[in-house]
Amino acid sequence: MTPSNLHPMINVAVKAARTAGDLINRASFDLDALHVTQKQPNDFVTDVDQAAEQAIIDILLNAYPGHAIWAEESGRERGAKDADHVWIIDPLDGTTNFMHGLPIYCVSIALAVKGRLEQAVIYDPCRNDLFTATKGRGAYLNNRRLRVAKRLRLQDCLISTGFPYREGDDVDTGLRMMGDMIRSTAGLRRPGSAALDLAYVAAGFTDGFFEIGLHPWDMAAGALLVTEAGGLVGNFGGQSDFLDQKECLAANPRIYGQMVTVLGKYSKVSATPPKS
Repeated sequence: MTPSNLHPMINVAVKAARTAGDLINRASFDLDALHVTQKQPNDFVTDVDQAAEQAIIDILLNAYPGHAIWAEESGRERGAKDADHVWIIDPLDGTTNFMHGLPIYCVSIALAVKGRLEQAVIYDPCRNDLFTATKGRGAYLNNRRLRVAKRLRLQDCLISTGFPYREGDDVDTGLRMMGDMIRSTAGLRRPGSAALDLAYVAAGFTDGFFEIGLHPWDMAAGALLVTEAGGLVGNFGGQSDFLDQKECLAANPRIYGQMVTVLGKYSKVSATPPKS
């Protein structure tokens, strides 16, 4: 089921996400047949990532040939150049999970208009979960309106994150951040798909999320879901400018401030955390 008041552009994005999800599901039945290459050590791409991305782009451009495309695998090769409407696409977020048969991955599609996130779809093909958001109209999981969790104390919270894994990633800083958060929370989780992590914050399944080294296509759709569910998304210093800063923090407003107090010192954007 999907919410009945979906924006027309979301309907097209949902069709694209479900089409990609069908390709991913079919491929999951025979993982030995996957063709896998490495973009860099520990950063994998499969032929399914590429086929799913192609299917998404074809559907979006068939409906909106004047729109621009910004996709993980093909970059900005397709679509109109310099358009106000830009579709930001991750065809398979959680590729390493997918390759191993761990069923935590998703399709992520967002639309930015003049730089502002306005539409979002995250589709989990394993659970058939469809997350959608339109700016100003709320966030939904299937047909249910989403709200972020209501916990008020960081020490009661379950927080998700991502571990450094690419060559050149600052593992030592990542470990210090995780140590600080483990000591400050009820639990820390590493599911392996940043887009789903953000969707789960929006749904209230977890209380917050943080990660460094992310790209815009990892965060765009999930960020709109969080804000439309009543949460905040920003960088570790607490500012809302995060999409191209490679650091992301999301939670309900009270927990967000407490996470900034813990993580602000690690921000590359803001040297000192704001007062909580």
